[in-house]
Amino acid sequence: MRILYVFFPALILQPIMQTDWLKAIETAQEFLEPFKTGPTSTGIVLGTGLGALVKHINVTHTIPYTEIPHFPTATVEFHKGNLLFGKIGNTSVIAMQGRFHFYEGYTMQEITFPIRVMKALGCSQLLLSNAAGGIHPGYKKGDLVLIDDHINLQTDNPLRGQNNPAFGQRFVDMSRPYSKQLMELLMKVGLEQGTQFRIGVYASVIGPNLETRAEYRFLRTIGADMVGMSTVPEVIVANQIGLPCAGISVITDECDPDNLQPVDIADIIAIAGYADNRLSNILAATIERIE
Repeated sequence: MRILYVFFPALILQPIMQTDWLKAIETAQEFLEPFKTGPTSTGIVLGTGLGALVKHINVTHTIPYTEIPHFPTATVEFHKGNLLFGKIGNTSVIAMQGRFHFYEGYTMQEITFPIRVMKALGCSQLLLSNAAGGIHPGYKKGDLVLIDDHINLQTDNPLRGQNNPAFGQRFVDMSRPYSKQLMELLMKVGLEQGTQFRIGVYASVIGPNLETRAEYRFLRTIGADMVGMSTVPEVIVANQIGLPCAGISVITDECDPDNLQPVDIADIIAIAGYADNRLSNILAATIERIE
């Protein structure tokens, strides 16, 4: 790879590397393209403890992240770290078994790199799932919540830095970051299967620690219904590159600051697993109907 050194007074030499978008094109076209099962329409990101959707996928190829050029390596023990190619019904899909987080030490650009790769592979919509703490007093463990809006409380932004027009617009409109069409389809399928989604606002924080009582009060005050450590950077990039998306949170713990109980990550995983089959059935049926 060529490196161009640019000189600035009082600054050390800095290499200008090829852009993330060019890396995404390279990864997609030169490595991953042969694994596609047809025109790919749907990208999927499976969050912490949420992996049952794989049972609905006719998987043709399983590729560890460690084998994919420019991909980070999953370091969270609950994320398998594989990219899956296959079909749900007649719909070709690409699914991430585990995502990347800012708290793992990656940059925002590294976290969101797979979203750019999915777009480069032809995905025309993106479905994301996560495990979240329920701040809204009406939310209970195991509830499924469609993300209608979000609050970005992470300390960086995946769009920060020199912009390349190939990335999309620099000043991305976020007035409706989640696709109304996808949300309506998910709600319709959910009702058909006996599940009524809640609809809420997701606050994204850095982590990896859980929040204090005062922080939960603050989050509730600013309008958050749930809190987690992911998703928002991916959604920001999806909006920049014109990839309609929908996000679903599984409520894994109830964050009442006046009655806050200690939470263990094993409990969070267990609750996510309890709701996973219900969520996966809805996602699979929705994907089969996406036009």
